[in-house]
Amino acid sequence: MRIEVLVDVKTTLGEGPLWDVEEQRLYWIDSFDGRVFRATADGREVRAWDVPQKIGSMCLRRDGGAIVSLQRGFHTLDFKTGVVAPLYDPEPGLPQNRLNDGKVDRQGRFVAGSMDTMEEGPSGALYRVDPDLSVHTLDRNIICSNGPCWSPDGATFYFADTWSGEIWAYDYDVGTGAVSNRRTFARVDRSRGGAADGATVDAEGFLWNALVYDGRLVRYAPDGTVDRIIAMPVKKVTSVMFGGPDLDVLYVTSMAKPPLPRFPDDGPLRGSLFAIHDLGVRGLPEMRFAG
Repeated sequence: MRIEVLVDVKTTLGEGPLWDVEEQRLYWIDSFDGRVFRATADGREVRAWDVPQKIGSMCLRRDGGAIVSLQRGFHTLDFKTGVVAPLYDPEPGLPQNRLNDGKVDRQGRFVAGSMDTMEEGPSGALYRVDPDLSVHTLDRNIICSNGPCWSPDGATFYFADTWSGEIWAYDYDVGTGAVSNRRTFARVDRSRGGAADGATVDAEGFLWNALVYDGRLVRYAPDGTVDRIIAMPVKKVTSVMFGGPDLDVLYVTSMAKPPLPRFPDDGPLRGSLFAIHDLGVRGLPEMRFAG
């Protein structure tokens, strides 16, 4: 196994690595600075787009452009012009909230949640954006939405409320996008101050989760047991995604500055985008939004 700094851009809050198999490009975001990045698999040809608000996540659209979950609702992003246009704000009466982590299911629907910006109260919710751009609520009473991803067959949905100390699993109706039967998939080891952040599922059905503030990546078996732990060179790792031409490189984002003063600082590699090679594991292609 080899860990390298792929791009040292010092993202204030790096998040959401997204490998697109069509373009063979890696996308990631700076949540606090409101920026979308793109690079080649080996970190070259770095390009960036500014968005007008804090950004929690993004997904690519089948016909081009992206859907971005900004502080005040879902928006479209045109990569050619840089224009950002509003779609729908599901929480107009909750100014203390912002949209956060999200991913696309196997059928092309975008699932993203919201969070309390102080990470204290359960004012957040989990939403699904369908290809017709309608928005539906899947769950409520969430402090900080993180880590949405699916089993290889798409029938199990994984999700974490970061400060609950748990990663949850739901039954996921692949036909309708409805969720049911929420249960505890894994309990997170918080003894070192970490918490569940971004996640992805590999081709073997194992879930990889970034333990933010703990500097570790954990691979969970399908039964929720810990299979492997990787120590990273920074504490504030935020999310993970497999990519590269063979989907065998694990990309890891991190933050340069903690969002609240109670969280720890890091060394000179803070905010870097990392690549982990030679894991002997491959990921699954990420889907594009069907709308």
